[in-house]
Amino acid sequence: MQISFHGADQGVTGSCHLVDCAGKKFLIDCGMYQGGHEIAEENSAPFGFDPAEVDYLLLTHAHLDHCGRIPLLVKRGFRGEVITTAASVELARLILLDSAGLQEEEARYQSRRARRRGGNRDSMTQPLYTTLDALNSLEYFGRQASYDQPLLIAPGIRVTFLDAGHILGSASILLELEENGWHHRLLFSGDLGYTGRAILRDPTPPPHVDTVVMETTYGDRLHKQLQPSIDELYMVINNTLERGGNVIIPTFALERAQEILYFLREGIEHKHIGRFTNVFLDSPMAISATRIFERHPECFDAETLKISHAGNDPFDLPALHFTRETAESMAINQITAGAVIMAGSGMCTGGRVRHHLKHNLWRENSSIVFVGYASQGTLARRIIDGAKLVRIYGEEIPVKASVHTIGGFSAHADQAELLAWHQHTGNPKKTFLVHGEKEAMQAFTRQLQNTKIEIPALHQSFTL
Repeated sequence: MQISFHGADQGVTGSCHLVDCAGKKFLIDCGMYQGGHEIAEENSAPFGFDPAEVDYLLLTHAHLDHCGRIPLLVKRGFRGEVITTAASVELARLILLDSAGLQEEEARYQSRRARRRGGNRDSMTQPLYTTLDALNSLEYFGRQASYDQPLLIAPGIRVTFLDAGHILGSASILLELEENGWHHRLLFSGDLGYTGRAILRDPTPPPHVDTVVMETTYGDRLHKQLQPSIDELYMVINNTLERGGNVIIPTFALERAQEILYFLREGIEHKHIGRFTNVFLDSPMAISATRIFERHPECFDAETLKISHAGNDPFDLPALHFTRETAESMAINQITAGAVIMAGSGMCTGGRVRHHLKHNLWRENSSIVFVGYASQGTLARRIIDGAKLVRIYGEEIPVKASVHTIGGFSAHADQAELLAWHQHTGNPKKTFLVHGEKEAMQAFTRQLQNTKIEIPALHQSFTL
C-alpha cells in the first residue's frame, strides 16, 4: 500500500492524492491550482503519475481546486470511474464547463494580443482544456455515493463517504484497505466545514483510523463567531448605502453565494437592513448553483429544511436580480449607489467581479466585502493586504473604497474545529497535513499529539 501526493502539498490549491493498493490505483481529487501567473505552468505540468493507470477517482467535493483538472486527466489518458455524491455530480458539471469556458475566453484574448504584436500561430495561447474536453470528462462520472453507505469499489477496497459539511455534497472519504493480509483504515478529510453554520448539516464525526490525510487551511487561526459576522455584514451594508455607495461582495459561486443570500433574506425579514434597493447575483454559475441547492434538500440542516417545507425559498429576497447575460452585467456598472453586487470569483482571479471592482474600487463611498479565503498571489489577497493600487484589465485602479474582511462566513473549519475533528479519529499512527500554507501547517502541527506528523512535498510517496 502506497500513498503519494500530487497537489495541495505545502499549498492551498490543486488537491490531488494517489493511493496504490490491491492492484488498483485511485485518486482522491484532481484539482486546479489557483493564484498568480505562474499557476498556469503548475496546472499544465505532468501530474506525477500516468493518468491511464488510474482506475478510480474519488471526488470529495466540487470546488475547482478539487475537481478542476479532471478534464485534463481524461485528456491525458484516464479511463477509469469518477465516484462522488449526487450533489457533487451536478455541481462538478457546472464548475468544469464554466472553467473550460473561461479558459477558452482567456486563450482567445491572449491570442489576439499575440497577433497584434506580430506573433505567429505557434505563439497562440491554448486553453488547458476546452468545453468539449469538459463534456468528455463527464462521461466518466459513474456510481453515486450516499453518505454513510459503504461502497465496495474493488476487492480489498471499501469506500465510505461521510458528510464534511463544507459545501453541498462535500465528503470526507474513509478507505478500508486490504492487501496481502494487511488491513489499513485511511481517512481523507477533504475540506471540512464547521458546526452550527447555516444551510448545511454539521460535519459527521469521523471514525477511528490508522492514517489521516487532512486539510489545514485555517490550521493557525480561529474564525470570528458567526452572529457577529452577520451583524458586521448588515452594518457595512447599511453604512455604505447611507453614504451613497455600492457594496461589492466577491463571492464563491458554491455555498458562499447561497449563504449570503440566506442571511440577506433574514436581514430584510427581521429589518436588520434598513434602506434597501437592489441585490444582484451577477454570476451565471452561482445562479445555476442556487438551483442545484434547491434540488438537494437531503444536504440541508433542520432549520433550512423547515423553511423549505413551509413552501418558502431560503435563498429568495425582495429586489433580487439574477443577471445571466453579459449585457445585464454591464448595465449594473451604470449604478453608482444603492446596490449590493455579488459576483464571482471569490478570490477575484477572474469572472465578472473584476469589472465591478474596476468601477467601484476607486469610489470612497463604496465598500468591498470579502467573505471567504484568499490565497497568496490573488487580486483579493492584494486588496486585503492593503494595496493602494491594483491592476485590473490593464488599468491601474486606486483602492479608495472601504475594504472589509469578514471571516465568520468561511466554509472551512478553523483550528479548533480541525482539532476536534482529528481527535475523533482516535490516535492515528500517522497524520499527513495538506491543503494549507506552511505557516498554518506548522501552527497546527504544534497542536497535535499522539500521532506522527508528515507534511509531504509535491510528488512525495509513502508506504502505508
